[in-house]
Amino acid sequence: MSTRALIVVDVQPTFCEGGELPVDGGNQVAADVAAYAAAHRGRYDLVVTTQDWHVDPGEHFSDNPDYVDSWPVHGVAGSPNAALHPALADLAADVAVRKGQYDHGYSGFEGVTDDDRTLEDVLHAAGIDAVDVVGLAESHCVRRTALDAVTAGFATRVLTDLTAPVSPELGERARTELAAAGVTLTPSTAL
Repeated sequence: MSTRALIVVDVQPTFCEGGELPVDGGNQVAADVAAYAAAHRGRYDLVVTTQDWHVDPGEHFSDNPDYVDSWPVHGVAGSPNAALHPALADLAADVAVRKGQYDHGYSGFEGVTDDDRTLEDVLHAAGIDAVDVVGLAESHCVRRTALDAVTAGFATRVLTDLTAPVSPELGERARTELAAAGVTLTPSTAL
């Protein structure tokens, strides 16, 4: 039997409607992730959140973003919009990982906890061998986190109804890449 973690990627106001880099449906994803986690906490041996926590990410921020490699200012460390979404107030995560302080930081595996442990270290220390990845945005940080989870040897699922892409086209591209890498794509309702 698997020892499974839920990785909640970047469910922050900065990526939801009203934030600096909103994803259509972001607030609904936040509410849905919160409801899912509350109803199914017993499925998980560990719940981890990741947050964009930018201090000085270099060319990641731009006054003239291309929305491929550069973006408007978002997820600024310590700002209200970099906090976890209010819908997650009762999540009771076991571990918080912050990423992107001085770089792009797309993957949760690039971040660290407050005591400087990597996500991979946290998962291994807890005996985790499988992960479910949810959050924002499917086409970017969810995709990178799931791909890095597979590379690190974890059986990886993306719960497709608990994420949203930057655009439908980028979402389709992400799902194709994830499936090719061995990530299982499934709605949470099928579990």
